[in-house]
Amino acid sequence: MTYEFGDVVLGEIPFADIDETKTRPAVVLFEELGNVTIMGITSNPHMKGIALKKSDGAALDSVIKTNNIYTLSSDRVKKKLFRISESKKNEICMSLMNQMGCSQR
Repeated sequence: MTYEFGDVVLGEIPFADIDETKTRPAVVLFEELGNVTIMGITSNPHMKGIALKKSDGAALDSVIKTNNIYTLSSDRVKKKLFRISESKKNEICMSLMNQMGCSQR
C-alpha cells in the first residue's frame, strides 16, 4: 500500500522516552523508500497543534501534534483510516513553515 500527504493512518508510534510503541493515529507527511514520515494525533484537547474534528473524519475530536514527527518503516503502518481535506493539509504546511522559520512566498 502507498501513503500520501494527508492520509490518516494507524501506526506503531514510538514513545519519545522509552523503547516501546503504541498503535496510534497519525497524519502522513510523505512516504519514501519504504519509510513513512508522520505527525502524531492525540485526543487530548489541551495539547498544542492543529484541531482535527469529527467533521474532518476523526473518530474523536483530536489534535494533530505538529511537534511530534516520526519516521516509521511502512510495515509498522497498520491501515489507512481516511484523508484530511486540502484546507487541513494547508494548515499543516503553514504550521511546519512557521516552526522552521521559513518565510512564506
